[in-house]
Amino acid sequence: MFQSIGNFFYVMLYQPLFNALVMLYNYIPGHDFGIAIIFLTLIIRFILYPLSIKAVHSQKSLQEVQPKILEVQKKYKDDKEKQAKEILALYKSEKINPFSGLFLALVQLPILIALYQVFWNGLKSKELSVLYSFIANPGQINPMFIHLLDLSKPNMILAILAGLTQYFQTKMMLPKKAKTNGQDKKADFSQAMQTQMLYFMPVFTVIILLGLPSALGLYWTISGIFSIIQQYLIFSAQGGPASGWKKSK
Repeated sequence: MFQSIGNFFYVMLYQPLFNALVMLYNYIPGHDFGIAIIFLTLIIRFILYPLSIKAVHSQKSLQEVQPKILEVQKKYKDDKEKQAKEILALYKSEKINPFSGLFLALVQLPILIALYQVFWNGLKSKELSVLYSFIANPGQINPMFIHLLDLSKPNMILAILAGLTQYFQTKMMLPKKAKTNGQDKKADFSQAMQTQMLYFMPVFTVIILLGLPSALGLYWTISGIFSIIQQYLIFSAQGGPASGWKKSK
């Protein structure tokens, strides 16, 4: 069973991503590995665009109904079953799928794992033997980005940039802080947890990327910038930028 899953992962994700990266590397003037990764990142993001649009719209809607959710939680604080039913009814009436963001993350995780393997193993000459017949074998891949960064090795600058994009991306998604005046402990706790996640995830991202090939950090950074621009445009079209973005400017 596990072998079948591994074969499926290899054929459906690793091999297509690796071949796409090598094809881009072959056609880009100067054979710049970093530029090839940037183009591959944009291709992946455009493929996932329909899913990401739904996730961002859902997050925006969650921001807007957050005051109503707090009211329901306060009104039925002693009846958890009724509270859950009312919140679900609110989601249904507002046509919100609270799990759309989670679904997008679950879709992206296998891609991230496959890219890690591509960047970790794909630079080895023996891996070039798995190229499709219509992809030219470059003989070897030069891992340099604009002749300055070796993307086969960890790089602190790219790790920090990835952490910063993670920070702004998360901050844009945070709902507006409700004025609780210290009376609603549940709301205060929820806001405290959101604030912790705002800082935890970027730090965690930096720590993880410091031990991985910086090619993954470049992918993470470009993907994050794409998400920030996408979120900003969507939020602006729906009535103004996200609350977190306003405060960060």
